[in-house]
Amino acid sequence: MMQDLSSDFETGTLIAAQTLAAARKERLTTVTHDWLEAIGEDPDREGLLKTPTRVAKAWEFITSGYRKTLEEVANEAVFQAEGSQMVIVKDIEFYSMCEHHMLPFFGRAHIGYIPNAKILGLSKFARITDLFARRLQVQERITTQIADAIMEILEPQGVGVVLEGQHLCMAMRGVEKQQSSTVTTSMLGIFREDSRTRKEFMESIQNPFNRR
Repeated sequence: MMQDLSSDFETGTLIAAQTLAAARKERLTTVTHDWLEAIGEDPDREGLLKTPTRVAKAWEFITSGYRKTLEEVANEAVFQAEGSQMVIVKDIEFYSMCEHHMLPFFGRAHIGYIPNAKILGLSKFARITDLFARRLQVQERITTQIADAIMEILEPQGVGVVLEGQHLCMAMRGVEKQQSSTVTTSMLGIFREDSRTRKEFMESIQNPFNRR
């Protein structure tokens, strides 16, 4: 009986989630249709007929970070391990949307930590980055959120996170500077307290090995 109740609950939860997703896509489709009219376009011309639907689908993916949790992303990939050597995962590509102008910004994330009896599956660092990047964001906040998330799930000796990003709100409009880039950092624990640890991390992510 308990197993049947659990199955019914999971089925009901899935149906509710699918209903919400369908309503969200329908609303996004309508908003996009109105937006096209507002900028002076004809949403009923051949080239734009399916654009509202495509935009709704794209934004469902671009903002998927709102509908995930850190626990779901980590997905039981925290393991017990000995040792306290620095672990670095660098050149993690990220794409996000500026919350000020709703234009893209993108770049690479570099993450380092010193374990304290627990480690995380390497692919999860990319998933954690996406969890926070796939929202309306500012680069500074993503950097802090990634560092805080790793501290929360691993409780390591320390965490260092560096993001390098290019912002289309600076390249396409405003000052129109296409070659500018933004670097943000978050250092927690021993990465903040010990300059040697911080220096080791910063030098490691600048190493040309495997950099593109």
